[in-house]
Amino acid sequence: MADMEETLMLGVEGLKKTILHGGMGDMPRFITGTKVTFHFRTQLCDDERTVIDDSKVVGTPMEVVIGNMFKLEIWETLLCSMRINEVAEFWCDTTHTGLYPLVSKSMRRIAEGKDAVEWQIHTCGMANMFAYHTLGYPDLDELMKEPKPLFFILELIKVQQPNEYNRESWALNDQERLNKVPMLHGQGNKLFKQGLFEEATEKYKEAIVCLKNIQSKEKAWEAPWLKLEKMGHTLTLNYCQCLLRMAEYYEVIEHTSDIINQHPGVMKAYYLRAKAHIEVWNEAEARQDYSRVLDLDPGMKKLVKRDLSILTTRMEEKNQEDKTTYKGMFEPARGGGLP
Repeated sequence: MADMEETLMLGVEGLKKTILHGGMGDMPRFITGTKVTFHFRTQLCDDERTVIDDSKVVGTPMEVVIGNMFKLEIWETLLCSMRINEVAEFWCDTTHTGLYPLVSKSMRRIAEGKDAVEWQIHTCGMANMFAYHTLGYPDLDELMKEPKPLFFILELIKVQQPNEYNRESWALNDQERLNKVPMLHGQGNKLFKQGLFEEATEKYKEAIVCLKNIQSKEKAWEAPWLKLEKMGHTLTLNYCQCLLRMAEYYEVIEHTSDIINQHPGVMKAYYLRAKAHIEVWNEAEARQDYSRVLDLDPGMKKLVKRDLSILTTRMEEKNQEDKTTYKGMFEPARGGGLP
């Protein structure tokens, strides 16, 4: 029987399927946007059938959305051959398993409680992924250096059509992501005006992730990429305005510096960085940034003058405090001598 089952998917090169437990009902309808929930176990093809990953051990099933350019495209093919509650073993050769270590790293980080959004922001482009010498997991580094055939044991739990669930940003296609950005931008602005800065940062961050995902598929520095880059800057600077209100000054300096290093003509980045420098007593850096603001936009003169006045007052206060502190430290105690 197993031999017959293995011939089910001979239409795909380098793939064999064995049904371990038959599913129920008719074949589900798999279309673009269908959300598939399943458990998986990944094993090496060695004598011990060494387990690499097991979603049941983690305790959370996996979810993918059909047609969403999931990095391990072969899993879509495997899942679309299954019925609900079916358990099947798939043998896949190296033509299908080369990217598995990258997918595994992402899943492991999420399982460890690392921020999935941060992970997407920093590794959105394939070039970025291959730039790192290590994935942080020795077994995955080994697989990355030398791809191997793998067994995937999948259990199909649930299939939901696009209208049957609320689609999060990661589940959208590029056009849907692009359409969602202005809505998230507007929600962030509204929350900012209400003084809900932390909630606003979440909206801006989600919009930035949407843009970065699309941008990673464009050629760097060409017109479509630059258009997305400009949209991203606007959102990042709004995000920084929230961080200023949340007293996260060093993070503001980091994000604005990233923009300035790539695009030295963005006036607002200098302005927000200058304000952050004031808060952490970086007088010279603040004055330098304000000077650049005026070079780029002389119309900012009134605001810059006001901020520089605040800076001067604050530095005078700090110097006075420092003098008092040092005076107390070095002044000999009254009464003289030791007790």
